Amino acid sequence: MSDSFRVGVVGVGYLGRFHALIWSRLVGVELVGLVDTFTEAAEKVAAETGSRVFPDSAALIDAGVDAVSIVVPTSLHHEVALPFLNAGVHMLLEKPIADSHAHARAIVEAARKSGVVLQIGHLERFNAGVMALAQRIEQPRFIEAHRMGAFVDRATDVDVVSDLMIHDIDIILSLVDSEIQHISAAGTPVLTEHIDIANARLEFSNGAVANVIASRVSENRLRRIRVFEPNRYQSLDFIEQTLDIAWPEPRAGQKWPEIVSQRVEIAPVKPLDAEIAAFHACCRRGERPLVSGEDGLAALDVALQVKQKIMP
Repeated sequence: MSDSFRVGVVGVGYLGRFHALIWSRLVGVELVGLVDTFTEAAEKVAAETGSRVFPDSAALIDAGVDAVSIVVPTSLHHEVALPFLNAGVHMLLEKPIADSHAHARAIVEAARKSGVVLQIGHLERFNAGVMALAQRIEQPRFIEAHRMGAFVDRATDVDVVSDLMIHDIDIILSLVDSEIQHISAAGTPVLTEHIDIANARLEFSNGAVANVIASRVSENRLRRIRVFEPNRYQSLDFIEQTLDIAWPEPRAGQKWPEIVSQRVEIAPVKPLDAEIAAFHACCRRGERPLVSGEDGLAALDVALQVKQKIMP
């Protein structure tokens, strides 16, 4: 690998544009070029970032990129990712990893055979609040996650499980060191032809339970995860970036302890900047990323089971 880390971005729509902008600002990185089926949009992002537009992925691979951000619709992940992986290009692939288990498995295997870094873009793992919570978790027994918001005319080609709930599924799988034993779920379409509101209950073999709710048809925006452990409770508000911890303290001469609480100060970070910087560092050092291809596959498999329970 040369001193200059050469990067490309495939898909420069709403989110892909931010990938390109962040890559263009990183020290020691050269944003070689962009690929998008909408040439005019790609030209605008290329002008913003001082890069160029390539006609297709093959041309970008031929330009000799070390790594690529893939930010295209999930249905295209398998088709777009494999040529880069087979060519030995490190990859930051947006979530979910793919649209099926077979496609996801093929992506993971291609990365393994090529020996490249494959990181899946589960952005919330780089949320400062989530990282603070993960550092403090010891023995989660019950987890409750809410991810709710108003309807927006974006990402309506997928269901709320793949679009929103999968964030919390991935976080929960990272917090609970146990296999899922049973999944039950309910949900329904409301405004689209896909599932717009869903509730899932994940039961783990070690006895831990997670209740996960996701909605894109709610009046109020809510992003919260609460974790109950023996003698401790933690509540993270994603929006306010606050982490509240409560625990019992014995009181002299009293039968019941006093509940003591503390609010942890969280230094704000930009999750996408942190995600891309971490990926860059993993590529440079040859390290396993925080969210590996296997992690992405595990989250997808649970999401697929949730959807199967709701709409068999």
